[in-house]
Amino acid sequence: MECDKCDRDAVMHAAYSGGHLCETHFCASVDKRVRGRIRKDSLVPRDATPEDPDTWVIGLSGGKDSVVLTHILDETFGPDPRIEMVALTIHEGIEGYRDESVDACVELAADIEMRHELVTYEEEFGVRMDDVVEDDPENMAPCAYCGVFRRDLLERYADEYGADKLLTGHNLDDEAETALMNVLEGDVEQMARHFDASLGRFEDRNRSADFVPRAKPLRDIPEKEVALYAHLKDLPAHITECPHSSEAFRGEIQELMLELEDNHPGTRHSIMSGYEEIAELAADRYRGDGEVDLDDCDRCGSKTARDVCRKCRLLESLRAV
Repeated sequence: MECDKCDRDAVMHAAYSGGHLCETHFCASVDKRVRGRIRKDSLVPRDATPEDPDTWVIGLSGGKDSVVLTHILDETFGPDPRIEMVALTIHEGIEGYRDESVDACVELAADIEMRHELVTYEEEFGVRMDDVVEDDPENMAPCAYCGVFRRDLLERYADEYGADKLLTGHNLDDEAETALMNVLEGDVEQMARHFDASLGRFEDRNRSADFVPRAKPLRDIPEKEVALYAHLKDLPAHITECPHSSEAFRGEIQELMLELEDNHPGTRHSIMSGYEEIAELAADRYRGDGEVDLDDCDRCGSKTARDVCRKCRLLESLRAV
């Protein structure tokens, strides 16, 4: 099959659009959509200058999504003195899996000459995820522990590095799955929080002064297209699923989403289009309702609605084993 834009062989067929694209036009298409999302979400503030640049911390895990995001951001804003970028990698302590992905992060950061910082659960918390999974004092899925620890480090170090924004590599599949989960759970308030946290234009969000605002420039790109882009660009991505991954409900949603997309191409895009509008309406409705004043955790200083934050309570349980 030939590319729709030239006479070269197509490397992909997008069933949701009917398009066939060669390597060159496919990669250009991904670049264009990511840059379009950056413009639409107003990531670059009008008052950013070389003297007072906007600082972006990029969550770089070494997987395909974060590697592609970092590559495109460097291609787009590397020469731009209005933007400063820092790649932040978190090592959870998963033998083999994370060691290899950290190598990918180091290689990419060196190739593009981007500042790269590495922090570890072991140094920060005195735990490794391999041990957490074995001990499991709270009888929870590994992702429940890891999510709390990872969010804490991303937020803490983004703040330490003076980030104006924290960018993550969530793709279209990730966001559509989260949207469908929130709908099926009937969690309208979570939809509102989702909008303010990472979905809306920066001008439209109700941003908290307690947290670094997040952005997801890859959220229009299907997961398979991200993987194909990483392959075609020969990026040093570590494409392997975490051995401790076990989010049961999300796994069911993933299977459902794949089936829906196969039978009805464009389902993911449709879900996100409608969900973003609903989430914005929900944000307008719930802002100010039941807001909780956040104080500093008595033990670590992180923002929390309780005397002791969730992270510190989990660490206490782990140390008691």
